[in-house]
Formats: sequence, structure tokens, C-alpha cells
Amino acid sequence: QVQLVESGGGLVQAGGSLRLSCAASGRTFSEFYMAWFRQAPGKEREFVAAISWIGGTKYYANFVKGRFTISRDNAKNTVYLQMNSLKPEDTAVYYCAARRGAYSVGPDRYDTWGQGTQVTVSS
Repeated sequence: QVQLVESGGGLVQAGGSLRLSCAASGRTFSEFYMAWFRQAPGKEREFVAAISWIGGTKYYANFVKGRFTISRDNAKNTVYLQMNSLKPEDTAVYYCAARRGAYSVGPDRYDTWGQGTQVTVSS
């Protein structure tokens, strides 16, 4: 019953920053895990970061290397991805996703997806 809408993508120069938002509407559940994935042209969708809806437990992909931070505002039903020191290889469509139950890095384990927001990093 939950719907997700991403925003905040755009064109940025290498070394710059962007803050992505994922707004959830409809009914949400305390057992949800929220995640960010990304997909570049010709590549498979890959895990970026995840956070539990209530407890706030966080997980990150290795390639983030301390540059990205996931957070959430429960009162606003919104999850954020702060991206700093962006690199051209970060260029991709970024998707917000949700699943009920345990943490997972597999995109096939998530049932609810946003429409995606384009992030383009120029050199």
C-alpha cells in the first residue's frame, strides 16, 4: 500500500554534492527497511544504502567509502541520501525501494519502488 517518490537528482560537477529525498505515502510499517539503489546504462541495478524505518540501523555499499549518508525523518515519512564528493562513476538513475522484513542488498527482494531520479556527474 506504500508509494515512493524520489527527488533531488540533477547535474553536478565532480566533487560536488546532492541530497536525494524519498517521500513515502500510504500506509507504512515499523518492520520496513528502506533502501537506495542505482542503475547506470548497461549495468545491473546495485545496492547503495539501507536504513530501518523505526530503529534507524544503517548499511552501506563498499563503494560509498564514507561519501554518502542515509537518514530518515519518521514524522515526514521521508528517507534521504546525502551524497558528497561525487565522482563521474556515480552517474546513474537512483531508486528508492522498500521491503517488509529483514535487511537485504538484493534488488529482487524489494517489492515497492519509486520512479527513480537521474544523477549525472560531469568531469
